[in-house]
Amino acid sequence: MRRISKAVATSDSLAVSGAAVSALSRRRFMGTAAALGAAGALAACGKKEAEAPASPPPVAAADAGAKKYAGQSLNLLFNQPHALAGKLLAQEFEALTGAKVTVTPVPYDQLHAQATLDVQSGAHQFDVIDYFYHTLGALVADKVVVDVTDRIERDSAQIEPGDFLPSLYDTYTLRNGRRWGLPYDGDTHVLFYNTEIFARHGLSAPRTWDDYYNAARLITEKESANGIYGAVVQGFKIPVIVGSSYANRLAGFGGSFFTPDGKPALTSPQAVAAAEELARIVPYALPTPAETAFEHALPAFLSGKAAMIDFWTDLGVTAQDPASSKIVDKWALVQLPVGGDNKTPRAALNAGFGLGIAAGTQKTELAWDFIKWATSKDISLRQDVLPGSGIDPNRTSVLNHPDYIKAAPQLQPQLKAAIGDALAWPLQAQSPKLMDALTEQLALIVSGRRKPREALEAAQASWVQLLDA
Repeated sequence: MRRISKAVATSDSLAVSGAAVSALSRRRFMGTAAALGAAGALAACGKKEAEAPASPPPVAAADAGAKKYAGQSLNLLFNQPHALAGKLLAQEFEALTGAKVTVTPVPYDQLHAQATLDVQSGAHQFDVIDYFYHTLGALVADKVVVDVTDRIERDSAQIEPGDFLPSLYDTYTLRNGRRWGLPYDGDTHVLFYNTEIFARHGLSAPRTWDDYYNAARLITEKESANGIYGAVVQGFKIPVIVGSSYANRLAGFGGSFFTPDGKPALTSPQAVAAAEELARIVPYALPTPAETAFEHALPAFLSGKAAMIDFWTDLGVTAQDPASSKIVDKWALVQLPVGGDNKTPRAALNAGFGLGIAAGTQKTELAWDFIKWATSKDISLRQDVLPGSGIDPNRTSVLNHPDYIKAAPQLQPQLKAAIGDALAWPLQAQSPKLMDALTEQLALIVSGRRKPREALEAAQASWVQLLDA
């Protein structure tokens, strides 16, 4: 993802901003130098009272020639906020197999373009691609990733594809009746809130978007003079930020991106209501939503300067880690609020990443062995219980594992309830262009330069044109 250089303005938040940004600047695996030095292992520590799952047995001492891929190399194209995750994976995979793994991180908003350019230009620098699931249709159409359907069937006993969360498996991997990768990082949002701030004002956990708005307004009016705001609204103009904020509200109002027959639904009553909800919270949010990205949102919430944040579930581990948080034991979470006629909470699949084989690689089996290992039960579990990992469950066994439940006792039941019917982003080959067009209009809404209905009508027209082209 794009890295935002603007510093958090409040002096109190600076005390945790460095730790918060390095520990959880969205989708990072590890935020501490100590972990980087832990013999390359993905040693997870979980919540402070939770013990880590055991690491696999160390590779027996032997000369390098005894390792399966000794002398070979593997190049990974990774999302920038996954850079530390990739480094740790690289260290352990090399220790296990002998393969020298190089991680090349690129900003989120360049990841898809870089992967496509590498293959289509003939450069063929990369063997494994860390892809955002909603861009997979475009990667398939442009022949950037390898069809792994037959490999999954061949190795199904090892992979256990039925263990991947059902809401993720097809969404992250299936296009045109074939599979093109394996789920790596499962992503949804829940609503976190500061229990200490809520108690000061006699508030209970928000269940509806009206509850959310009223709580944010009250807190901001009472406490903004002291630098405390009712909510953090991430409105920065890239899809994974403002697009996620909108998708949360769209799901909450019972809307969808498309009608049942596949036509754009951005002007539906639910879609408009979601945009209006996003617009009306702006005056009572941490200043200024149009410039607020991960680097601003996280320090504000973790330092106690914001009462609510709709965010990825891994925050539920990091908020309880004293190295990154000033609100240990002062937070709770609920499923995303509902609005309008909808009474059933629903999450949105915001972000979410799979690992695929680059079409230009000459090391297909090595790349595939890495992908199987990196998405396996053990490696996934150890990432998910690690504070600041930025990695969320991709498997049912991980979500229900005692170590994950112990590391995230408040989070696990809410995530389990929310993820089953989560709202997916567009999956068509045109999806990156569709989300860019929507993001352009959402940014205008958040900045107050365009009314919600007018903006969504413009986005709807763009979507119709893109899909018809």
